[in-house]
Amino acid sequence: MQRLLIAVLVAITFQISFGQKKSSSTDPRLTGLDADLQKVLDTWKAAGFAVAVVEKNKVIYAKGFGYRDYEKKLPVTPNTLFAIGSCTKAFTSSLLGILREQGKVDLNESPRKYLQNLKFYNAEMDNNIIIKDLMSHRTGLPRHDYSWYIFQTSNRDSLVARIAYLKPFTGVRKSWYYNNFMFLLQGVITEHLTDTSWENNIREKLLKPLNMTTSNVSTGELEKANEPALGYNLEKGKIHKMKYYDIAAMSPAGSINSSVNEMSNWVRAWMYGGKLDGKEIVPASYVREAISSQMVVGEGLPDPEHPDIQFSTYGYGWFLGSYKGHYRVEHGGNIDGFSASTSFFPRDSVGIVVLVNQNSSVVPGLVRNIIADRMLKTSRTDWNKEDKDRRDNAEKEAASASKAKSTSNVKGTKTSHAITDYAGRFGCQGYGELTVTSKQDSLFIQFKTMKIWLRHKHYDVFDAIPVTDQGIDTTNVLDTNFNYRTNDFGEIAMITLKLEPTVDALEFKRVPLLTPVDKSLLGKYAGDYEVGGMTAHVFVKNEKTLALTVPGQPEYELIPNGPNKFILKNMEGFKCEFIESNGVFSEMVFIQPNGTFKAKRK
Repeated sequence: MQRLLIAVLVAITFQISFGQKKSSSTDPRLTGLDADLQKVLDTWKAAGFAVAVVEKNKVIYAKGFGYRDYEKKLPVTPNTLFAIGSCTKAFTSSLLGILREQGKVDLNESPRKYLQNLKFYNAEMDNNIIIKDLMSHRTGLPRHDYSWYIFQTSNRDSLVARIAYLKPFTGVRKSWYYNNFMFLLQGVITEHLTDTSWENNIREKLLKPLNMTTSNVSTGELEKANEPALGYNLEKGKIHKMKYYDIAAMSPAGSINSSVNEMSNWVRAWMYGGKLDGKEIVPASYVREAISSQMVVGEGLPDPEHPDIQFSTYGYGWFLGSYKGHYRVEHGGNIDGFSASTSFFPRDSVGIVVLVNQNSSVVPGLVRNIIADRMLKTSRTDWNKEDKDRRDNAEKEAASASKAKSTSNVKGTKTSHAITDYAGRFGCQGYGELTVTSKQDSLFIQFKTMKIWLRHKHYDVFDAIPVTDQGIDTTNVLDTNFNYRTNDFGEIAMITLKLEPTVDALEFKRVPLLTPVDKSLLGKYAGDYEVGGMTAHVFVKNEKTLALTVPGQPEYELIPNGPNKFILKNMEGFKCEFIESNGVFSEMVFIQPNGTFKAKRK
């Protein structure tokens, strides 16, 4: 299903260059840079991008390439606003650094000390996770991104509640794994400690002091800005406009929009120990800690082609590594239609910001490396050619694999039920609810931001195919199957989905279609019903709910599920039906996995 978020990159010639330098590029290290960056734009057919280079306390180069609005041919400039995606994370963690300096938070404490309603999946996580683990992706949780990306919500409490159901793949601090939910928690902790929103904290504590006056924190603000970039996707060689994705409640993980000119101030502050023009914005002690290794990301071994690029660790909202012998601090960002890179070399006092309006683009990393080679006076690698060759080879291999690929479909099979039986509501506590609808013998799911067609694959398994503005491309099958499962009665009871590769498939259980019952009629069902020598007592509870007790068992709530039909709450496969005779309910039928039993009313 990851292909929903990743553009297919196809190179064709495309030449556009607009924008103006912020300062003269008389520096010999920058000679010919415009042409190199133009070549990147042409090769990867990005709609546009902007770049800024900082040295010491000065922006020495800032320029835009291509278009911020591809249809209207509006050029990118250094003041164009882009979504910076996960480059937001360092901002969010910095708020906690500021609050720690003020004595309001201890980063070695459990986040549950500050968020009383927070629960993790198990006791080990509840008892051992500290705030620093949230900041450095070492909680043992995998991404679980579809929980917030597809099942979108503006309610942060709702997202926090989902965390209790998100399964880890390993123990606390045993392995690094990127997780947006943990940056959401940092934002919520900040809100709790300051009694104001994460958005207000970002504006007041960071954006305003950094003179980032046009930067903002939502798609609504981006749409109203003077110079916003539109987001684009490259699909089968064509540039398509993408809708802004409202990250909503997950904002602390990636909702800031900014320009390269204003992001330069952010980079300058980090290179000068948290100070901008002599004024402290982020505490120096926090800056040192945040750009120090807190968790190993991977082995980071040098490869034969690039023996001088090595190590891979993570600080607080920053990736750390060695680039050709120079210590690099960097973070990328991706959100629908946009990609970004913010980086700096603290020992060299060099910073680079690249913002691109292309979905899942390689451009930020290429431009960063091309400029780094020049500014650091290292050997120059033809990064553009190297990545293009790698891309071309990957496409050839993919094409060959596609030809050799045999279908896994089991021929000649059919569904076990009528197609309409697969429609309904299905829910998973860690993710949310999805609704499957049937239309003209086809099944569809409409999420807030996308629509999916379920195409029968075999048995009770369906392929998932996106429905886009361009229609349905049957070759674009998502990486997960919708696998319907039945209960002991043969009824469709759930859908299993493999949305997170490191843990078991998720179970989306059918949500009963509730049938309202007039409260005044509930009393008609009340009474004692005898079955097998036992008495089932049915009664009205709190004047609004029907309940059932059986000797030696807990009380069960009865949920209306059809005319005179009820299901037992939290008891899958257990139902009951009241049989009416001469205006009186004389019998009660219990339908259970182990059989059907009739009980007569006393």
